[in-house]
Amino acid sequence: MSQAVDLIIYNAHQLCTMPTHDNGPQRGHRLGDVGLIEDGAVAIHDGIIEAIGTSDEICGTYYSTTVLDVTNLVMTPGLVDPHTHAIWAGDRAAEFERRIAGATYQELMAEGGGINSTVRQTRAADLATLVDQAKPRLERMMQNGTTTVECKTGYGLETHTELNMLNAIAILDAEMPLDLVPTFLGAHAVPPEYKRDPDVYVDLLVQEMIPAVAAWKAEHWPDELFCDVFCEDGAFSVEQSRRILEAGQLGGLGLKIHSDEFEALGGTRLAVELGTTSADHLVATSDEEITLLGQSNTIAVSLPCTPFGLGHHHYSRAKAMLEAGAALAIATDCNPGTAWCESMQFSMALATRYLRLTPAQALACATVNAAFAIGRGGKIGTVAVGKPADLVVWEIDDYRHLGYRFGSNLAKTVVKHGKIVFEQ
Repeated sequence: MSQAVDLIIYNAHQLCTMPTHDNGPQRGHRLGDVGLIEDGAVAIHDGIIEAIGTSDEICGTYYSTTVLDVTNLVMTPGLVDPHTHAIWAGDRAAEFERRIAGATYQELMAEGGGINSTVRQTRAADLATLVDQAKPRLERMMQNGTTTVECKTGYGLETHTELNMLNAIAILDAEMPLDLVPTFLGAHAVPPEYKRDPDVYVDLLVQEMIPAVAAWKAEHWPDELFCDVFCEDGAFSVEQSRRILEAGQLGGLGLKIHSDEFEALGGTRLAVELGTTSADHLVATSDEEITLLGQSNTIAVSLPCTPFGLGHHHYSRAKAMLEAGAALAIATDCNPGTAWCESMQFSMALATRYLRLTPAQALACATVNAAFAIGRGGKIGTVAVGKPADLVVWEIDDYRHLGYRFGSNLAKTVVKHGKIVFEQ
């Protein structure tokens, strides 16, 4: 007798399940296992994947009053974006124009622009404004196939506004189909009022802001919340970054780090030493630290949209990382200054061209491995029995078109927790 379920999606020309390896991410040369099922189907009940298999197997065992025939199309897990700054107010279009004319990112920061420009606009915004401006960005992410998004604070650089950004993330998580994963990035830049003595700002982070975030988490957020730091010339030194991350760890927060975007200061070594969940950017990472990454459980997160957005020609050395056995993920780094990009599809397209990944590897970086980069590995980013039914049906007949094509949205149907949340 057939078993009733809530939704059956069947006749997928290709179902890419994107399996974990030994209950972990896909590492090194094993990256790119798509777990392909031809003529694939999925049975979904109560928002959870009940069964996967061929269409004959699923339709012969399960029935539903709601079915979706995806003949000649591709189905994958929902994409996971593990690094974004999606909560902000205003824009930096004028600075973009100046960069095109030759001003560098570091020069703009030194003049009080860059991150601090967005800080001024975000501090002036109330909670409703932050929510209203972020919601369309997140909706576009979802329409492009992303079902889970990491969201950082970091445009407040003071306790009140940083907590306001966390409140905005919590509201958007509750109101939207997407799952949001919050990260506290009070250590995004040294605010102008502490420019002459950045260690005093580090004291504020350690003694006031991080304890306030830990208290906010205890009251408002039962899941993991990360603490991040921008370890970079002109931002925070390795020693300052250590203080901040160790304070976050003591406060019960998970750890992440921005490292080696422009200079190799030793932030990636620090990430491995402290066991951070991820180390992100990794453009200038040394051979020695790439080796350390390959020997660690820290996920290497490349952000190809950022050098592209800056007009730079150096990208993460993904091939060297894979040679070292590292676990690699990709993200959009969606932010108002360097990479206003809401499409993980575009990040995959850049990854195939500038990281020299195959389409299969890029897809693994955007799903199963991206999930591990936000502490949700094995829970999302795969199509597996017992996992949340976060799925995308793509208007293509071969998964290799993801990465091959760019500039248009290939997502036809997006399913989140077993519900259709977007259809072209």
